[in-house]
Amino acid sequence: MSSSKEVAARLREAFNSGKTRTAEFRLKQLKAMLNLMKENEGALLEALKKDLRKPNFESIISEVLFTKNEIVCAINNLTEWMKPEYVEKNMVTKLDTCFIKKEPFGVALIIGPWNYPIQLILTPFIGAVAAGNCAILKPSEVSPNSSQLLSELLPKYLDKDCFAVVCGGVKETTELLEEKFDYIFFTGGTHVGKIIMTAAAKHLTPVSLELGGKNPCYVDKSCDINNTAHRIAWARFLNMGQTCIAPDYVLCTKAVREELVPALINCLEEFYGKNPQESEDLGRIINEKHFNRLKALLSSGKVAVGGQTDEKDKYIAPTVLVDVKETDPVMQEEIFGPILPIVDVENIDEAITFMNRHEKPLALYVYSADNKVVKDVLERTSSGGFCSNDCIMQMTLFSLPFGGVGDSGMGMYHGRFSFDTFSHKRACMLRSAGMEKISALRYPPYGSHNLNLIEWTTEIKEKGSVCCIM
Repeated sequence: MSSSKEVAARLREAFNSGKTRTAEFRLKQLKAMLNLMKENEGALLEALKKDLRKPNFESIISEVLFTKNEIVCAINNLTEWMKPEYVEKNMVTKLDTCFIKKEPFGVALIIGPWNYPIQLILTPFIGAVAAGNCAILKPSEVSPNSSQLLSELLPKYLDKDCFAVVCGGVKETTELLEEKFDYIFFTGGTHVGKIIMTAAAKHLTPVSLELGGKNPCYVDKSCDINNTAHRIAWARFLNMGQTCIAPDYVLCTKAVREELVPALINCLEEFYGKNPQESEDLGRIINEKHFNRLKALLSSGKVAVGGQTDEKDKYIAPTVLVDVKETDPVMQEEIFGPILPIVDVENIDEAITFMNRHEKPLALYVYSADNKVVKDVLERTSSGGFCSNDCIMQMTLFSLPFGGVGDSGMGMYHGRFSFDTFSHKRACMLRSAGMEKISALRYPPYGSHNLNLIEWTTEIKEKGSVCCIM
């Protein structure tokens, strides 16, 4: 097996050859990746089932179909994305050609998570390929079957000189981070995100950090309780709650909670039957470590529904907690599991104050039939993404950027935003070698006449200002 240094050197050599810069090469690689997804769907579904016991339905919509759509979006738009972006000019540069050229950074490192081990590593990779970079993929060792499959498939479909997969754990990741990359894209937790950023700082390498956090969900009295319960329950318990943009907790008044909890209980039985452990539509906790962490959180508040556990099966029943206090353990960390705490508040102002008292989340949700309530929450809070009257759906639209803010991350991707993330925007001006009389205005010896001409030709006027000639 090649060392991290050898792999990085091989990719650096390939990038320096200029191989990845043409649209033809990029499109060929993107189409090969699309073939990989189409021709190996069964193997991908099987790996996801082994790692997380993901239902095929969830794997197809959230991993396979999502990734294929990203690839097709890049294929369909690559030529347009690559075009130079011409910019406005002033009188001095009127005869010059001024534009922004989108260039690849070079060799990128993409570190993926375990919860969506296909989508969340291939989606940024699509952007890196579309932008003309070489890239090393480091899938998570916590989802070993998906990681191994990617390491076997990618070399069969994509250029081996330009792209590589490195498997392994902390040791291998640490070795990779010692190398100089031109861009690092990391998806995972805040703690590791800080380690990644520290390592990148040694080489002044730009980073995108797609992290997480506790995503609040405010439920207003005006909402349709039945619809709200269905949408929250689906989003919270999708992938057994192991989704970074799932609603992490609910804020509502006691009156709303008394209606919402029975509706959630009905939803859970409707979704997963009387014994959810027997349902084919419910995944499992990734490993014993996370199972034990989640089990300890069940002591917070009071269990309204669920709470059953089976360590051997890595199963925790979809659980709703009530009478939860802000100081309870379940409110001190991102849950990342099938537990939904409900925190009582007196009104919308208290809910907004509660949200703003904590770190900015990756997503923020509000359910209300009152547009004023939705606008109030939107205007008075901050988060990576926002959605009213649903959860998760904001990330399914490729024309919207996906990313965090503050502790929930930095940078954005999906669709055109992925291409832009992995592109250096080079400021370019192509000037004439002649017309020296105009250029001479700026040369010493300086004089008031030349200064007045330069001011007149370059000064930016305020909109609406009136020019008065005395």
